[in-house]
Amino acid sequence: MKDIFFCPEESNFYSNCLENFVLRDCRNSESVVEFGSGDGSPVINSLLKNKFDGLIQGFELNTSAWKAANLTIDEYNLANKYMIHNSCLFKSSKPKAKYLVANPPYLPAPDPDIYMPLLFGGTDGATVTNELLSLDYDNVLVLVSSFSNPKSTINQAKDNGYLVKSFMVLPLKFGYYSSEPKVKNYIEYLRRNQMAFYSGDYYFLAGVLFQKQQECTVDLSNELAQVMTSL
Repeated sequence: MKDIFFCPEESNFYSNCLENFVLRDCRNSESVVEFGSGDGSPVINSLLKNKFDGLIQGFELNTSAWKAANLTIDEYNLANKYMIHNSCLFKSSKPKAKYLVANPPYLPAPDPDIYMPLLFGGTDGATVTNELLSLDYDNVLVLVSSFSNPKSTINQAKDNGYLVKSFMVLPLKFGYYSSEPKVKNYIEYLRRNQMAFYSGDYYFLAGVLFQKQQECTVDLSNELAQVMTSL
């Protein structure tokens, strides 16, 4: 769903999270599903730097981004490791996989009539992220924004049987799309209602690995909540 509009810092951060929390933890020919592959650059960059013998199946609605991704996949001969479908994961047959990974759209707004509608994450910004946590994959890696009702995502994860296994945090400055007056004003509204957390022009973006309780031996949910609500 997020297409070629990743900011460079966000794209690199997503790539680092993929490497540290997924690819380096895969011991066998694991299967991975990706929601919203965009132009594929975060996964492609990660695959070029890491030994991975499994298959990543991506889902991307934006046809331009999907075409761009496939051109790069072919250029680097990665078709046996990375395959992207021009369709919606929520409407698919849900491929079996050990991991679900995503940098989901997380911009909050009263409606999707914003500069970049594909980045609309629901009225609190967490709608798509929380829906991904309902797909019942054993491991879910998602990027979570501190201005997109992060507490609801942590609670949704717990309700669906997940604990926080690992996370890393990146401070980011509000960009072009998050600074749109309609969006920024709505984020301020969410802040007054304890659903958004930021300081000045900065917010936190966390890469979070949620894991099903029966497999997870550690739970960093409280620590994540403290960090994401500290601004």
